[in-house]
Amino acid sequence: MCRWLAYTGEPLQPSTLILDAKHSVVAMSLNSPLGAEPVNGDGFGFGWYPSDAGAGATPSTFRSIEPAWNDENLREISRAVRSPLFFTHVRAAGGPPIQQTNCHPFRYENWLFMHNGVISHFGLTKRELTFAVDPSLYTHIRGTTDSEVLFHLALTLGLADDPIKAVGDAIRMVEAAGHKAGVAFPMQGTVAVSDGATLWAFRYSSQGQSRTLFHSADIPTLREMYPDVERLSTFGDHAQVVVSEPLNDLPGAFLEVPESTVAVLDPSGYHHEAFLAA
Repeated sequence: MCRWLAYTGEPLQPSTLILDAKHSVVAMSLNSPLGAEPVNGDGFGFGWYPSDAGAGATPSTFRSIEPAWNDENLREISRAVRSPLFFTHVRAAGGPPIQQTNCHPFRYENWLFMHNGVISHFGLTKRELTFAVDPSLYTHIRGTTDSEVLFHLALTLGLADDPIKAVGDAIRMVEAAGHKAGVAFPMQGTVAVSDGATLWAFRYSSQGQSRTLFHSADIPTLREMYPDVERLSTFGDHAQVVVSEPLNDLPGAFLEVPESTVAVLDPSGYHHEAFLAA
């Protein structure tokens, strides 16, 4: 499938995580030990909120069909900007064509969304699910992926009012359509969504065997655990990372998000909530 990373906290040069970490997202694009596919070279995307923008700001995006490890523009942009909240995603295409509009993250107004996983046998449910998108949002679907349809279903079902409920309702709709079409396990994956202030990271699959997902422990605790690791001084006290695979080998630095769980991260810290648990 894919690999992704999301950051929230004090404004940071994104290249710190996208390029420079020991097991950075670009490194994952070449070698993903915990991924369904070891190589994720079918394009990438980078979305970020400006460091000087207020609440409700529209994020910027850069998406390309180039492999992430081979794109000079990604290196230039990720080193040139600073952002308090950004997403990046490397893609392993599972069926939909390799084109820019199929690269994550997807954007609508102040929202960013990305997904690692699949709506199983999407061709059997694509018409029903796509037509369930609100007509006012339908024209914003530019690509052909199941992930973009899932995003617009969540927008249709009230993402702006209650993100956890809206993503849950969208997944339940996917499962209902899939079961009606004879698909045993319709939904698989991890999802990140943000309004620019809060980051929600979901781990869920119909089969209970979701893609891996981790988030960092709080920085002050890590500094106490590893006082000699100079790299930790790069991050502010509120820095938090959610990622498909840990960025380093430091024991305790990354915590696994359990199955059927949403991790909610904002300036106050993080907490977990049960999500679509049986």
